[in-house]
Amino acid sequence: MSAANIRAATPADIPAIFGLMYELAEFEKLTHLFIATEEGVHDALFGARPAAEALVAEQAGEVVGYALFFQNFSTFLGRRGLYLEDLYVRPSMRGSGLGTLMLKKLATLAVERQCGRFEWSVLDWNQNAIDFYEKMGATCCPTGASCA
Repeated sequence: MSAANIRAATPADIPAIFGLMYELAEFEKLTHLFIATEEGVHDALFGARPAAEALVAEQAGEVVGYALFFQNFSTFLGRRGLYLEDLYVRPSMRGSGLGTLMLKKLATLAVERQCGRFEWSVLDWNQNAIDFYEKMGATCCPTGASCA
């Protein structure tokens, strides 16, 4: 298997990211709530006032995963934070280390940007994801299934 590549998304990645976003909605059984468009995702990531950023995971030149994240602010800490909205790796590529590489890259970004925290939420029924995050050293809060 060729080496994995984790990199910042570019506008050319939007079709692949959008397709993976829909796959995530299918996995979560929430396609009935999925109303995003490629144009909207492009604007959110690369428009005049970007609202989010993304990393992509490539294997053999194909985008097979993504992480979509944005900065927020903690009034209690008085510092910015990094919030991970989506971390998704195509099922056929799970266990290959791509999710770990993306999460480590995001943790590094959070430190570089002097974030007071790096957090995300996970569906309480997604035990595989919870196990993955805990294996990475995250602390999951059982009341809201939030991890940090």
